[in-house]
Amino acid sequence: AVAVMQEKYEVVRGILYGFDYRRLLAAEPQERLQGIAAAMDFILGQQDGKKRYLDAVTALSKAFALAVPHEAALAIRDEVALFQEIRAMLVKTTVSASERTPEELDAAVRQLISRAVSGREVVNVFAVAGLDKPDISILSDEFLSEVRGLPHKNLAVETLKKLLQDEIRVRFRKNVVQSRAFSELLEEALKKYHNRAIEAAQVIEELIAIAKEMQVARRRGEKLGLSEDEVAFYDALAANESAVQVLGNETLKGIARELVDRVRNSVTVDWSRRESARAQLRVLVKRILRKYGYPPDKREQATELVLKQTEELCKEWVVS
Repeated sequence: AVAVMQEKYEVVRGILYGFDYRRLLAAEPQERLQGIAAAMDFILGQQDGKKRYLDAVTALSKAFALAVPHEAALAIRDEVALFQEIRAMLVKTTVSASERTPEELDAAVRQLISRAVSGREVVNVFAVAGLDKPDISILSDEFLSEVRGLPHKNLAVETLKKLLQDEIRVRFRKNVVQSRAFSELLEEALKKYHNRAIEAAQVIEELIAIAKEMQVARRRGEKLGLSEDEVAFYDALAANESAVQVLGNETLKGIARELVDRVRNSVTVDWSRRESARAQLRVLVKRILRKYGYPPDKREQATELVLKQTEELCKEWVVS
């Protein structure tokens, strides 16, 4: 067990080669906090650095637990605690909840609430990145400006990525079209960054632009005079550009309002699992589209998108 632990220990040290992490072992809390941010930025600046580090520290932690209380394990106890602290903050700060395995979530929570190993205070994840804790639901211009000015650019990218993923998951979960569109924009920007096609500072600007588009999208309902549910159906209908040209916004808004009213009164808790109920709903949607003169060549496609949108809204409708 000790030999395996030493092997895994060297793997972690190899990932951190070139970064003086030892200075953090006896550092004061604020200095340690700044050092953790620098370590995270160092790791994120490497090719596939985050995944390699998370996996390496997990393997080391398991081997370390088996080797304790051997003197070789006790000799590196403080370093392992620091490695785990950096790992926990990487997960907490850069990994969206939907991406984490149950084991990762459990490990992150246990690491952040436990002071038994290092005896140090738990720190705010945004403080690690160098930010005042933001109102995530707003992603305000002031906060985005703070992100732009962060010294650790790789960490800034990952922090902003997590915030945007969570914003999409929370704010746009009911809107299939918007959720898909913003997810694709985010994925495209991050792909260029991970492929080293653009620098961290450039991708930060692209992510900030996406955040600003989200701000505008969240206010569309007020501008259109539609509820959040109605906007979701409106977007599903307007995904077909020819329908927008033929029918215009006012007619599409009328269809969206009627869909919410009629569909909401038609769905049941198990409608998505009962083929007969789905068939009836499909007929209802087609009837409404035909009533308003929705382009026939796009009607089937629109019906499918409306049904998919209904599945998302139904999750709240059946319990409200």
